Amino acid sequence: MVLVNGTFETMAKNWWTLAPVLADAGCCVYAFDHGVTHVVPATGPVRDSAIELGTFVDRVLGATGAQEVDLVGHSQGGMMPRWYIGFPGGAAKVDDLVGIAPSSHGTQGLIVRDDDGEGSALAHADQGVAYRTCAACIDQQAGSAFMRELASIPDTVPGVDYTVISTEHDEIVTPDTSQALDGPEDQVTNLVLQDLCARDPFAHDQSPNDPVVHQIVLDALDHDGPASKDVSPTC
Repeated sequence: MVLVNGTFETMAKNWWTLAPVLADAGCCVYAFDHGVTHVVPATGPVRDSAIELGTFVDRVLGATGAQEVDLVGHSQGGMMPRWYIGFPGGAAKVDDLVGIAPSSHGTQGLIVRDDDGEGSALAHADQGVAYRTCAACIDQQAGSAFMRELASIPDTVPGVDYTVISTEHDEIVTPDTSQALDGPEDQVTNLVLQDLCARDPFAHDQSPNDPVVHQIVLDALDHDGPASKDVSPTC
């Protein structure tokens, strides 16, 4: 299994609660930092990060002898693998993709603009910092050149199972409904946390630390196909 972190996140911060849960469940867990520019992780062009993912997946397969990996990603990390799966032929090496608050079709919100009016960065809500040299931020704007390229292929590729976990409180990837993927019912499960646990307070940044999310991820990885549409986590 490979964990794929989101924009501005390190693997250590993004997965400090989920990685132990997966390891305790018997998963062989790998993670890496991608897209590092100006010492800030996951800010490089999304295509470049997807190529880095492919290289890392090959290393994991070589080290383990496995034929496929499961991918669990947060935010950009839940969307970027779709480029790897759909364009460089990564589908043959991926069994499951689980996206936690993924920027599946880009975001319409939290764009910081330069004085000349050009969109320049995606504001990181928790740190309150706008990164003005963030190609990944530009790529993740709804309607960007990258998003148009990603939209040129179907949301799903045969042979890969997809689970999307969204929260109605998402303030980064908006609207939150844009995170859902379109595909066959036996291949794609789109879940909204508040449909399962009405009072779930988790928003975008901390969603990988939500115990409810942990239960859904484990369900998605526990059987063939995506997460069960009738999954009943403990709230």
